[in-house]
Amino acid sequence: MNKLSIELSENNVGCYVKTDLKTINDVEIQEIKKLLNKYAVLFFKEQNLSPEEYMRFASQFGQPAKYPMLKPHRDYKDIYVIERKKSDKGLSFGEGAHLDSVYMNNPPRFTFLQAVDVPEEGQGNTLFYNQFLAYEALPNEIKTKIENLKGIFSSKGKIAKTRTLREAEHGTSNTKEIKSEHKLVQTIDGRKAIYSSPGHIVGIANYTSDQNELIEFLSSHQTKKEFSFSFSWKKGDLALWSSASLHAATAFNGDRKMFRITVQ
Repeated sequence: MNKLSIELSENNVGCYVKTDLKTINDVEIQEIKKLLNKYAVLFFKEQNLSPEEYMRFASQFGQPAKYPMLKPHRDYKDIYVIERKKSDKGLSFGEGAHLDSVYMNNPPRFTFLQAVDVPEEGQGNTLFYNQFLAYEALPNEIKTKIENLKGIFSSKGKIAKTRTLREAEHGTSNTKEIKSEHKLVQTIDGRKAIYSSPGHIVGIANYTSDQNELIEFLSSHQTKKEFSFSFSWKKGDLALWSSASLHAATAFNGDRKMFRITVQ
């Protein structure tokens, strides 16, 4: 039987979980779910799961979600390949803080990302921003202001430009705009978190004051250094996060291939 042990990451943004995901049992899955609700993002080092093992682990957390902006892996329909190529020019895919597919009416609850091919350690990091901590640090007047507001999120938000190369490869460049509205505050296990994606938010529903001012304030606040942690990947690593964590790819030149699964 595995024994879970954890180590908090910098700024308490998430935690490292030491276990063997190849042999994990139902009791440990439930413990991981509790940790996820508490810390928002979990890191599992050097697991080296096969695609089948990876999908089986992810299936313990919900139903696989479709990603409308890319085609899935040709052999594994629940996996989407997220990559950067040495020949790429411009931004990395997902470079900029965001929540995955928040423009959907029923966006994913959890994202899984597995390192398949990564550059040397310290390059191609992923930034994570804990939105429990971000909410707790908000001024009380802002907490009151956003409590019942809904953000308007679009697949054509400013992060869309980071998908251009991969969409061209996949033949999905002409996907129609998808928009949705979601409350700016969510509660997970009694704890509140900001629920807004700086890369996708385009407005605030039924808010007559200066929308841009509030959006810019929230987006800047959400991504403050004290709520952030930069995770350095090694081949076989796996990260798992909830909608209480923003994430962002970072700039680098080189090859990187990741397998992503999102679940609802």
